[in-house]
Amino acid sequence: MKRKSFIKAIATGSVGAAALGSEHARAEIKAVPKKVLMKVGCQSGGTSVENLEFKARHGVYNLDGGAPKTIPGKGWDLEDSMKKREACEKYGISLDAYHFPLTSAGIDKVEYPNIMLGKSPERDREIEILQQMIQVAGKTGIKVLNYNTTILPVLRTGRTTDPKRGNADYSTWNYEEALKQNHPKTIAGDVTIEQMFERITYLLDRILPVAKEYKVKMANHIADPPTPVGYRGITRWNSPDVFKGIQRFAKLYDSEYHGFNFCIGSIAEGLKDPKTEIMPIIKWVGERNQIFNVHLRNIKGGWNNFQEVYPDNGDMNFLQVVRALRDVGFSGMVMPDHVPHHHDPASMPQAFSFAYGYIKGLLQAVSDEVKS
Repeated sequence: MKRKSFIKAIATGSVGAAALGSEHARAEIKAVPKKVLMKVGCQSGGTSVENLEFKARHGVYNLDGGAPKTIPGKGWDLEDSMKKREACEKYGISLDAYHFPLTSAGIDKVEYPNIMLGKSPERDREIEILQQMIQVAGKTGIKVLNYNTTILPVLRTGRTTDPKRGNADYSTWNYEEALKQNHPKTIAGDVTIEQMFERITYLLDRILPVAKEYKVKMANHIADPPTPVGYRGITRWNSPDVFKGIQRFAKLYDSEYHGFNFCIGSIAEGLKDPKTEIMPIIKWVGERNQIFNVHLRNIKGGWNNFQEVYPDNGDMNFLQVVRALRDVGFSGMVMPDHVPHHHDPASMPQAFSFAYGYIKGLLQAVSDEVKS
């Protein structure tokens, strides 16, 4: 633009309009949704021929394969682990993850209890075994290990029947009812949140270097459900403010191998308005690249009172949730987690089949938004 024309443009305001137009265009470009990188996956059934065929029939080509055989006192069997990978490959399925033997079964039933009991030197020997398991996972090409750092097990108080969904039964948690049931403390006794974090950091200080060496991401599943302080003697690390607990855990280490098996359902259980409150949590954790897997489970209700329902009839809008996961660049598995029950012997595969199709439909919908 010549000098005289430029001065004239300033006088008429057209340069400002052009600049505003450019800013608007940049904002439009910025707002374009990202490409869909996530895929439907599952963590149930293992690597049997029956399960792999079931998964492939439903278009599920990414899997948490459970775990290989354990060699007592040593860890996982590498040969068995490689056989699991080969079994998956026959069906075009990628074996992406395993379950670490730090589960949600509760301290009285977990295989390696001394880690969350904070008991030395017993926990040191248990951690050595876990280090060996990370090595086996890495040698097998496993990208993620899912694990829990809990003392109390998954907590529910009963089931609620829904006549509008063929008398399906929904697992239910009601804190007031739980108090009436008066369950005892565990062998851990009273444990504060600071003690919980001490035990978690003691573990992670020793396994994250191995995870980094073997390029295996450690994906922590929060305690299910979040509970009031001191319930049965335990303050869970993600209670009573689930978002603050997640943030504190996330900031423990600046490592690409430290993050979450991000259970939408369990997080929602700690929220008063899951539909709106889940969105900033996805954004915060997702932008830190700490979402390694996703459990897509819906609920009705929230903090201290909820039912686990089908993905389409809960309080959260899963189309919005999956859009949010897409926009933070999440690239892992989106998995069904807990599913409703029914007296029909085939109720479990029926519910999982519904969930697979629902997730695949969501992924296609948010993918088409990018193309349009």
